[in-house]
Amino acid sequence: MTATRKLELVCPAGALPSLKAAVDNGADWVYFGLRDDTNARNFAGLNFDSRSAREGIRYAHDRDVKTVLAINTFPQAGAWERWERAIDAAADLGVDAVILADPGLMRYAARKYPDLGLQLSVQGSATNHEAINLYRDHFGVRRAVLPRVLSIRQVEQVIRNTDVEIEVFGFGSLCVMVEGRCALSSFATGQSPNTFGACSPASAVRWEPRGDRMDVRLNGILIDRYAADENAGYPTLCKGRFDVGGETYYAIEEPSSLNALELLPQLAAMGVAAIKIEGRQRSPAYVADVTRIWRAAIDECSANAPRFSARPQWKAGLTRLTEGQQVTLGAYNRKWK
Repeated sequence: MTATRKLELVCPAGALPSLKAAVDNGADWVYFGLRDDTNARNFAGLNFDSRSAREGIRYAHDRDVKTVLAINTFPQAGAWERWERAIDAAADLGVDAVILADPGLMRYAARKYPDLGLQLSVQGSATNHEAINLYRDHFGVRRAVLPRVLSIRQVEQVIRNTDVEIEVFGFGSLCVMVEGRCALSSFATGQSPNTFGACSPASAVRWEPRGDRMDVRLNGILIDRYAADENAGYPTLCKGRFDVGGETYYAIEEPSSLNALELLPQLAAMGVAAIKIEGRQRSPAYVADVTRIWRAAIDECSANAPRFSARPQWKAGLTRLTEGQQVTLGAYNRKWK
């Protein structure tokens, strides 16, 4: 189902200061997680306990901003109750919705809390309208976040065939784009974002100075080597440099960030409900800057879509915040599709 509508802006919060930064700079929704493995950004120093969550939700609701709790990992055998408690906590806290990937959790939430909004996580890997409609019919899912593997035309095809609201990523770090199915971190460390909630958990990362270079290892596996004057990002296996056939390069994925700012008129016209910003692991300053730029761009696009053009200062501001100082349209720009 397509309809021209004003895009909503969904922004990340890894901690209370980031939540307030998102709200203050124009977010329509803020998403966050609890301090455990029920969310896919389970890093030390991030996320919310009950007290900070209540304060953040109150701060957002007082300013007409909605909140959504990410419970987007998959429960493990023998630990189901922890994920149940996370949904119970979401209902008790008064969030507007929860982001879920596991069908069992959806059934639990739909049966026990029928008024709690259910959103299908990108970790659910639903890339077609039939899958999305199945989640709608069985669990009452109201919004689905599409994986970052679809071309712009494929996104449009999904929207034409469902009345579930569709949310797409607009900005932030990319992975190898197999959300919910990636096993690289699990292969190297025994822990994955789909279960433990963290890709390349910090306990497995080692930085080893070697004279004029820096070696980076993940659970003992050498995944990159940096020169003394080279910027180094957080190490993940998919963005490591490897020797392949005598040549060293990014064999799986180059460090770059999605920036779909120039696609705003197309996304709005095809009926996308919301643009999602990646980055719960990023700083409050990052959240503030990205939210402010995207708020201005969405408002300008809504006011006059035919004449919309991404301003140079917006592009420069976002590029400064990207991974590897590189931007891409990702799968949206697959011309053969």
